[in-house]
Amino acid sequence: MPGKLILCATPIGNLEDITMRVLRALKEADLIAAEDTRNSIRLLNHFDIHTPMTSYHEYNKYQKGKTLVERMQKGETIALITDAGTPAISDPGFELVNMAYDAGIEVTSLPGPAAFVTALTLSGMPPRRFVFESFLPDDKKARRAILEDLRDEMRTIILYEAPHHLVQTLTELAAVLGEDRSVSLCRELTKKHETVTRTTIGGALDRYREESPRGEFVLVIAGKPKGEAAAEAAAKWESVPLPEHMRIYTDQGIDRKEAMKRVAKDRGVTKREIYRQLLDLE
Repeated sequence: MPGKLILCATPIGNLEDITMRVLRALKEADLIAAEDTRNSIRLLNHFDIHTPMTSYHEYNKYQKGKTLVERMQKGETIALITDAGTPAISDPGFELVNMAYDAGIEVTSLPGPAAFVTALTLSGMPPRRFVFESFLPDDKKARRAILEDLRDEMRTIILYEAPHHLVQTLTELAAVLGEDRSVSLCRELTKKHETVTRTTIGGALDRYREESPRGEFVLVIAGKPKGEAAAEAAAKWESVPLPEHMRIYTDQGIDRKEAMKRVAKDRGVTKREIYRQLLDLE
């Protein structure tokens, strides 16, 4: 019988956050695949776990993934851990999960710490709808494209950032989202010096231009206010003649009544107002 792949969430700071299920899985696994064995050995030693380890990280994830799948096909159970948090969330794991599924291997995930969830609950930002972008890419073109996508995002936005890149990222966010946008900067989560700074993007910039950032940051940013987004959307249609606007929908086979409804929504007015304007034009 084939073995199993177990994704094991490990503490993001406070070691007491590890779950009993994860501890048992790490002890009973045939092998632990760790993002950095030098870092993970401290965790295993703390909990007196002596399971063999092997490295599995961003730079060997395909080659080592094949080796791990072969071992699981022979019946071994492999536990996957990262330096901190839940595997596959901004860390290696996604590719190995799919390789295991393709090979017919059972996969399970043991829930536990995730920095973006902890930060969201601490931030005071609306948690019902959010978008998680992790670390912005280093490639300038890809980075700019994501920032442009976020310009009109009305959901709460969550980003990760390293201290040495924080000022640059805040500068770019200020240019795209505006300096007045609210943000909660969460750092050293679950650790002794955990801090949550609630301010604006501009306020954060002023602070960290003078003060050197320390620790990994999670930025939880307010989405664009609904009213502001609607006003901007409506302004885009002001220059489009009403008959042309109607044809955008009627040419798609949408009936006149539904087209008027959609045009009214685009322009931020009532359907009655669109009907009146069309009568005047006729």
